[in-house]
Amino acid sequence: MKRQIAAGKFKATCLALLDEVQSGRQEIVITKRGKAVAKLVPVEEKAPPEIFGRMKGSIEILGDIISPIGEIWNAER
Repeated sequence: MKRQIAAGKFKATCLALLDEVQSGRQEIVITKRGKAVAKLVPVEEKAPPEIFGRMKGSIEILGDIISPIGEIWNAER
């Protein structure tokens, strides 16, 4: 069952409730005059995307990319 708390009590204990939701991973429904008006839920923590190796296997090397191509480059042009 979801825990419910009145808006006035939420206002007085907001910081403690935030810590409780973070550690307990359970949502709290905030009510006003007995009707639900908001929900305090824990954030889903996602792993950061991998930077290195993310494009592995997405390209294909055809031929020799290390040896010179036979042209002389003139960097002073």
